[in-house]
Amino acid sequence: MKAPRIQRNQVIDAALTLLEEEGLEGLTMRKLAQALQIQAPSLYWHFESKSALLDGMADALVESVAVTVADDNQPWDNRMRQIAGELRQALLKRRDGARVFAGTYVVTDNMLRISENMIDALVKAGFPSGRAATLSFSIAYYVLGFVTEEQALGPEGVPDLDTRKTAFFELAKLKYPQNWAARHAIFSEDFDGRFAVGLDTLLAGISTQIDHVAQHAKSKPSRSRTIASKAKAPHKAKA
Repeated sequence: MKAPRIQRNQVIDAALTLLEEEGLEGLTMRKLAQALQIQAPSLYWHFESKSALLDGMADALVESVAVTVADDNQPWDNRMRQIAGELRQALLKRRDGARVFAGTYVVTDNMLRISENMIDALVKAGFPSGRAATLSFSIAYYVLGFVTEEQALGPEGVPDLDTRKTAFFELAKLKYPQNWAARHAIFSEDFDGRFAVGLDTLLAGISTQIDHVAQHAKSKPSRSRTIASKAKAPHKAKA
C-alpha cells in the first residue's frame, strides 16, 4: 500500500486548528479530511480512530510542559507549582484543551517527562515512589478540572452565562444566604488567583503528610535489622 503524502504532524496541526474553530463536538474525521483536502481513509493511515487522534492531539498539547525545570534542587512545592502552571497554560492554548487531554493515557516522552518530574519532586520531598505517583495524579486532576471549568466560562463556553448568573443571584438571595454572601467570589473572573489558591491548598495538604511519612519510616524496622535481631535471639531448647 502506498503511503499518503500527508504527514502525521500535519494531521495533528490541522486537527488542533479545527478544534479551535469548531470545538470538540465539531471535530470529526470527515471535517478534518475536508480541511486537509484529502479522502477520509487517508487519515486512518496515521490514526485508526478518533480516539487515537485525540491521543495524538493530547500529546501535542503538552509538548512544552516540564521541558525546562529551573533547578532540580528547588523546593518540591515550587517545582510542582511550575509544572502545574505550565500544564494549565498548555491546555488553555486550545479551545476545549482540557477536555481533549482528560481521559487519555498516552505513552510518549512528553507524558512521561511530565510525570517523571512530578514524581521525582515528591520523592525528593520524602514520599515513596508509589505515594508520589498517586499525589502527582491528584495535582494533575486538579489542573484538568480547573481548566475544564475555566474554559467553560470563557468566550466559547456557556452561551447564556449572564442569564444563569442572574438566576443564581435571585435564587441565592431568596433561599441560600452563604451562596449569596459569596456570589462575587463564585462568579469571579480572576482565574489566576483562584487557581493559585486551590493549588496552594492542595500542596499545603500534601506538605502535612511529609513529616508523618518520615516518622513512619523511622519507626518501622528495616528488613535487615529484623533478620539480625532474629539471628541474635536465643533458641529455646526442645523439651
